This record gives sequence, structure tokens and C-alpha cells, in this order.
Amino acid sequence: MSFYVTTPIYYVNSRPTLGHAYTTIAADIVTRHHRQRGEETFFLTGVDEHADKVARVALEQGLEPKEYADRIVGVWQELPRRLNAINDFFIRTSDEGHERFVQGFLQRIYDNGDVYQDVYAGLYCYGCEAFKTEDELVDGKCPEHGTVPEWIEEKNWFFRLSAYQDRLLQLYDERPDFVLPHIRYNEARSFIAGGLRDFSISRATQTWGVPIPWDPDQVAYVWADALVNYRSALSYAPGENLERFWPAVHLLAKDILRFHCVYWPALLLSAGEEPPKQLFVHGYLNFDNRKMSKSLGNVIDPRELIDVYGADAVRYYAVRVTNFGQDGNASVDDVRERYERELANDLGNLVSRTTAMIARYRDGAIEQTGAEPPWDVDGLRAKLVSAFDRFEITNALEEIWLLVRRLNQYVEESAPWQLAKDDARADELTAVLYNLADGLTAIAVALAPYLPESAPRILEALGQPADDPSLERIRSGTAISVGGIEPAPPLFPRVELPAAAQ
Repeated sequence: MSFYVTTPIYYVNSRPTLGHAYTTIAADIVTRHHRQRGEETFFLTGVDEHADKVARVALEQGLEPKEYADRIVGVWQELPRRLNAINDFFIRTSDEGHERFVQGFLQRIYDNGDVYQDVYAGLYCYGCEAFKTEDELVDGKCPEHGTVPEWIEEKNWFFRLSAYQDRLLQLYDERPDFVLPHIRYNEARSFIAGGLRDFSISRATQTWGVPIPWDPDQVAYVWADALVNYRSALSYAPGENLERFWPAVHLLAKDILRFHCVYWPALLLSAGEEPPKQLFVHGYLNFDNRKMSKSLGNVIDPRELIDVYGADAVRYYAVRVTNFGQDGNASVDDVRERYERELANDLGNLVSRTTAMIARYRDGAIEQTGAEPPWDVDGLRAKLVSAFDRFEITNALEEIWLLVRRLNQYVEESAPWQLAKDDARADELTAVLYNLADGLTAIAVALAPYLPESAPRILEALGQPADDPSLERIRSGTAISVGGIEPAPPLFPRVELPAAAQ
């Protein structure tokens, strides 16, 4: 089995926000889970450099677009590393391998008779890098960016999207889970059923982009270039026979649904390629109930949060603050509250108390007893698989957290400090402490995709193998008998905020 997941490629006209980190975190969590299943995985992320708004920012700074992109790409390449994401490749649309593949891809759809030349006249939003109809505007402005679109009129090359309406409807009808969640499936299918208009795949007035192979005086429209990255990366990224990973699972935000769920499958069909395996469309992480936007200036810098709380806390918060797929509201205060209440108290204190009691009452040793714990770890494993198959990564995390809370409750119910006072209940104390260590071992493995730094630390504190996060370890009786367990230091220590952040 193999699993190929992608994030959208992010515009480099500014620096990353928590919104960009959101999709990368989700893709990494999903990738790590599939690795736990023993599947071969490939995870792609990267940047879109050929957008006109990138060229405009470069011009403002007195730079050539490529020079500007080379200067800023470092902070984008740093983002997955800072998030502890295990992406296999970071693609830039200025890569020679990508440009070469795009030209070949476009030539195929041209040779297939799906490209023709015409004059386009319409309103264009540079923030969206998309044409807008009058009824898509609110008070004459783009609802996403609050800007007035510019009128563009030029002779372009067009893709016959309208010719693929029936094939796209057939694709959707044959694969009811092609787009998730289902509200987004319905949105995309309704758009297709409402009638498709051909769209421009070239620009005559721009020079920053991939030259059209049959008309080098024009460059590819940014979306006819950017979407192809998901396929092009497999043609030149390091590795052998990467083509085997196609088709991919795409994670994307709802504002680019039409390009990914309608335009992209049609382009692939025209080029003789297999459509994506699946697309999951998530909502926004909002700030002050508005979509985080560099143009609006209401952004949270994920790198600053990592500096204060660590990557695990930021990863946890991103998928915990709202149900993945829906819109949610993020705030710096909420990050701190969840760090203290859930990570430090619920999980961190449980690890500290458990290891301290094992060290105190059993000289740091645990032994398998065969006693059935009062929770169903095998059921948790099945729920995780089911949830991840639907990309319900927030629900999966909640299932894990229910077990965290159950173990905390078990500590109070069983009161090991009371059992330790009665020698006649020594076997009971041994079983209780093993159950706690065993439950925490399963929790650590289950949390490994979410907390790749903290999960191994939990396993190490319990004397359990930390280099094997396989899903099969999420079961009752998974903890092995060991000695030498000592009181663990705080897993999520108290954070002293810098003065500027208070």
C-alpha cells in the first residue's frame, strides 16, 4: 500500500501564517498515521512563485521576480522543518524539472484538441489570481480580499473545460467520496452541473511564468502551472519510480475548491492522466472571526508560537481548536490556555504522576499482570483508523483525549497512594500501576502523528521502545515489563511569555 498526500503550494508574496501551517500540519499528521499502518508514503509541499502578485511585490522591492523568490523562499522551506513535518519534497514552480513537465503537460492537452485561442475580457482579482463574474462580487469587491478587481482584455489560449462536464459528473457520481467533507462534494458537483465555462490557460501581458510551448510569447496562467505541481514533482524529485505514488490525496482550503475539484481533474483527463484519488477541503483558521490574510494584516506567525510553546503545542492547537474541515477561530490566548489545561495538566501531569508513583511504590519497575484495564484500547485503534480514513483528525484526537481523561480519572478512583499503605493489596497496586503505564504507552503511540517530539519522550519515560510507532502497539498489554523508571520531568513545562506577548 502507498499513500501520497499534498498541501497546496503557497504564494511567496509574503511570509507564512498559521493558516499556511494549518494545512501542512494536517498533511503531516495524516502522513505519519499512514506510516503507522506500514504504508509507503510520499508527502509534498512547496511554493507557487509564478503568480502575478509575486511579480508585483518583487517590482515594489526593485527586484526581478526570481531574485525576490530566491530571497524569500527560505522562510517557506523553514516552515515544515519548524513544524517537524516529514515532507519528502519541497517543490518550487521555478524548478527546471517542474517547468519542463508543465510544458509537456500543456502540450498534451493542446495535442488532444482541448486548447483554442480567443479574446478574454473580464474582471480579475490579483489576490485570488482568478477571474470574477459580477455576481461573485460584493459591492463590486472580491469577498475574499476586499479589493476591486481589475479589467483585463487580451488574446489568450483557452482550455475547453465545457467539454468535460459530463465526464466530471460521471467521475463524481461513481466516486461519492471523491471530495470530502460531503458539503464540499455537493458544492463542487453543483458547480459542474450548473454548466462549465472554458477558462484561459495563458497570459499575453505577463513574462513571469512558464512559456507556452506552442506560443512562447505567452506564459501559462498561474493555475495552469501551479496545479500541475502535484504531478510534476513525481517526475524529478529524488527517488526511484515515484510515479507509482500517483494518484494523490490533496488537502486544500475551501477558497481554492473550484480550481482543485473541477479544473484540475478536467486537465488531468485531457492530458491522459488519472484523476486525484481524493480531495479534502478544509475551512479557515480565522483570527477575530476573519480569515487570516496577509493583505488584511490579521495574521498569527506560527514561527513565533513555536518559539514560545514548541512545535508539538502548535501542531496540537491547530487541529484541536476546531473540527478539521470546518472554520474555526484562533487566538494567541487560546493557544496558551490549551497548552496549560490540556497538554500540561491532562497529559503532562498524568505522565509525571504515573512515573513518580512507579518509582516510589515499585522501585521504578512495572510488570505485566494480565489484568484487564477498565478501558478499551483496541476499540481506540479501530476508531483512529476509521476517523483517519475520513480525514477526521480532530475527532481522532478527541478519542485519544478521552482515554487521557479516563486514565486521570482512574488515578483518582484507584488511589495508588492508599493501596501502597496496605501490604495485602500489593498485587492490586502492581496491576494499577501497570495499567497506567500500559494505557500511557498506547496513548503515546496514538499521539505520535500529532506530537512527534513528546510521544517518544513519554515512551522513554516509561522504559518502552520509542522508535516503533506502529499502529499495532495501540492495544491492551502493549507495555513490556521493565525497571529503571524514574519520575519524569514536566512534559510541557510552564511557559514564561516574553513581555511583548503578554
